[in-house]
Amino acid sequence: MDYKVKELGKFQYIEEGQGETLLLLHGLFGALSNFGTIIEHFRKDYRILVPVLPIYEAPLRELSVGYLKNYVVEFLEAKGETEKMHVLGNSLGGHVSLFMALEEQDRLKSLILTGSSGLFENTLGNTFPKRKSYTFIERKAEYTFYDPATASKELVDSLFEIVNNNEKAIRVVACARSAIRDNVENRLHNIKVPTLLIWGKQDRITPPFVGEDFHKGIEKSQLYYIDKCGHAPMMERPDEFNRILSAFLAHQN
Repeated sequence: MDYKVKELGKFQYIEEGQGETLLLLHGLFGALSNFGTIIEHFRKDYRILVPVLPIYEAPLRELSVGYLKNYVVEFLEAKGETEKMHVLGNSLGGHVSLFMALEEQDRLKSLILTGSSGLFENTLGNTFPKRKSYTFIERKAEYTFYDPATASKELVDSLFEIVNNNEKAIRVVACARSAIRDNVENRLHNIKVPTLLIWGKQDRITPPFVGEDFHKGIEKSQLYYIDKCGHAPMMERPDEFNRILSAFLAHQN
């Protein structure tokens, strides 16, 4: 389903549903469509906010996980958001969510991470030596998932366009380097909000041990693995992902 992208000053975002707010933060190569199944499932009971992160528009010298976190905070302030919310992030979006939980904890009711960077990542952000080869990029996209068929032509086309646009490619590398540099291992004990970790058992980007390390470091965390699933469980195994998330959110009231 296509959703109307709204604008508020420099911010672009999707807003659907009513109720407690569930903020969704996408990854480095993520698109708003990656969260389609979450939006459809939860819009009946929650207000879903999905800001477009300015990965390809931000000033190159400033682009980092911290910059993206500040951008999200600016967005929430521009929207006049005062109530605590559930914050969910995938991949780089998970890393931004971690910064939210560490530096803006009063804004969070809970934290949900899936395939998050922040500890370890086999990054795709600077590994495109054959970026002019469509087949090579297609294989890179398929590497993200357990089932290669999940990498749709639309997704591959988008990735191919990004890595072959010099301005975008430079920003991808900048974000990937920031994700490595801004490791949060020694800060995880400061996260005090209830945290849900949903990990694909066959995630090759942030392997299962990364989910376990997050679980060990965050006191109030629950860890669930989804079998036959890679780096984006909400796309590859949406029914199981939404079932786990629904049960978790139901206990946060």
